[in-house]
Amino acid sequence: MDDLDTLDTLGTVGDPGTTLPGVIFRASCPECRTSFELSADALRLAIGGSHRTTFYSFTCPDCGSSVRKPAGDRIVELLTDGGVRTMRLHTG
Repeated sequence: MDDLDTLDTLGTVGDPGTTLPGVIFRASCPECRTSFELSADALRLAIGGSHRTTFYSFTCPDCGSSVRKPAGDRIVELLTDGGVRTMRLHTG
């Protein structure tokens, strides 16, 4: 399964392109292999100059591992609409 399939939103409502209050994201940890739910505050999105440098990250609430996964266009859309803090990476 692709890493991008492991991030889903729960209970998304509202108009596309608007921030959704109380959005919860489902994610999984590649280290301890657990699945869990995270609020937007627990995730960070970094947008780079290409798909290779665009990713989201979080800390696993079970094992404490720092997790970094690639973020394609759909994941970027879900995270930004869900209120996840976004950082734009400088491209030389």
